[in-house]
Amino acid sequence: MHPLLDFIHLREKQLSARELLDITGKLLLAGVPASKLIINDRVDVALAACAAGVQLAWHSLPPAAARAAAPALRLGKSVHSVQEAAEAGRQGADFCLFGHVFPSVCKPGQQERGLAQLADAVCVCDIPLIAIGGITPANTGLVVRQGAAGIAVMSGICSAKDPLAAARAYRTAVIQAGYKGGEGA
Repeated sequence: MHPLLDFIHLREKQLSARELLDITGKLLLAGVPASKLIINDRVDVALAACAAGVQLAWHSLPPAAARAAAPALRLGKSVHSVQEAAEAGRQGADFCLFGHVFPSVCKPGQQERGLAQLADAVCVCDIPLIAIGGITPANTGLVVRQGAAGIAVMSGICSAKDPLAAARAYRTAVIQAGYKGGEGA
């Protein structure tokens, strides 16, 4: 695993379980450790791949049900409000993804949550809260200074002409903002 990335979140909503497991197998063969893989929504695929965890969406199993089925998996919960952030840990999640913080190409036409809501969510959340949505190297410091336990980035790296250079720019921005480590950038 490249030291610039703490986790790879495999988020391919349109794929079947079999297709997702096949991609996961290819990542493992390419040298991505299972301990660094988070599978979106699919507890079954995360278990079959021996992945580190699963990210639960609003339509996924509730964290308590996922925990009962897979007690060893790290459970993430996607949250979109201060109230959902406060509830995520009580529901059994180990961490949550809060967003989208800024306008995002992944969520066209949807209102961003903003830095004030991010700061409020961090204050009420008793588990690590990772910010997502519209995060760039230029605004990473603003996010980190709100107390987020880390950042999650999709298009900022995956759509970049040079994904490795983009990952470096994010890591540098996180470090320059004074982040000391934790859930991941």
